[in-house]
Amino acid sequence: MRAGITKHITFHSARHTNAVLLLENGADIYTVSKRLGHKELRTTEIYAKIIDTKMKEAAEIIPSLNIEL
Repeated sequence: MRAGITKHITFHSARHTNAVLLLENGADIYTVSKRLGHKELRTTEIYAKIIDTKMKEAAEIIPSLNIEL
C-alpha cells in the first residue's frame, strides 16, 4: 500500500511471473513445465507465446536501414 500498488496480486500472478522470467532468461520450456507442475507441455506453451510476442516487439524497435548496393 505504501508503494501505491493497487492491483490485487494473487498466487497465480506470482506463478505466471516466475514462468515468464524463467523463459526470458533461457530456461527450457520442459523444465518450466515441470517446475509449474503442468501435466501437459501445451499448458506451458501459453507462457512461451508471451515471450514470442515480446521478441517481435523488440525486433520492431530497430529502425529500417536504407542501404543501396
